[in-house]
Amino acid sequence: MSAFAAPDGTQLAYHVVGEGEPLLCLPGGPMRASGYLGDLGGLSARRRLIKLDLRGTGDSALPADPATYRCDRQVADVEALRVHLGLDRVDLLAHSAAGDLALLYAARHPQRIRTLTLITACARALGVDFTEAHRREAAALRTAEPWFGAAYGAYERVWAGSVADADWDAIAPFFYGRWDAAAQAHAASEVAQTPEEAAEIYASGGAFAPDEARAAVAGMDARVLLLAGEVDSGPLPRIAADIAQLIPRAELVVQPGAGHYPWLDDPRRFTRTVATFLGQEPAGLAV
Repeated sequence: MSAFAAPDGTQLAYHVVGEGEPLLCLPGGPMRASGYLGDLGGLSARRRLIKLDLRGTGDSALPADPATYRCDRQVADVEALRVHLGLDRVDLLAHSAAGDLALLYAARHPQRIRTLTLITACARALGVDFTEAHRREAAALRTAEPWFGAAYGAYERVWAGSVADADWDAIAPFFYGRWDAAAQAHAASEVAQTPEEAAEIYASGGAFAPDEARAAVAGMDARVLLLAGEVDSGPLPRIAADIAQLIPRAELVVQPGAGHYPWLDDPRRFTRTVATFLGQEPAGLAV
């Protein structure tokens, strides 16, 4: 583990895995400690993964002001990491809720982005949200799964407002392409890795100004990859296609059979797709 100081003095930790050119990795959740990213399905064999623990998560310190958990206020943390590492431009990867943070960073510092890789990523920063209807559409693809009945019943209770831990635990299979032992262990670690207060503040009122962000991102010259999971609901592949239309030089790849964590569902396919985009593999090897 290494650390650096954020502009407000909060000590932030990051974890380095692998060798090669650096790839800055922002965890989702929202506000989940970066450990759940692992080595991103073996991507660390091709790039040096620099996984940031967002403020108040993992090995990073608690901020003096909890309001700084808000997504837009953490853009300065990402920029401080870039400066700390001495990088003029960065390859930035973001998963899930961190898509918003990465997009806000790109909007504020477009000249600092060399490539942007958005993995099953949110785009509320651009005014695109994921709805209950989207969740239902994706869930309908899983009716043949042995766990579907119990999980869908829990989903109905969650949509009706349930906050019961048992219901939230029961819907976990919908977020994975395969509900195997690895997925179950991965899902079981989420609560311990996610501080509730920070997660609630992350996307709170004032975090996003979509019109401004869209205008800023429209002028960005960096290459962008959007990787969506075929059976994921956040975003559905067709919604990811809509997001791609808002970003110049964006390309969309839909990983077959994948859910919200595509590096777990098919590590080989995931790493080849991302490595090809980053220039680490001949294009013909992306399968």
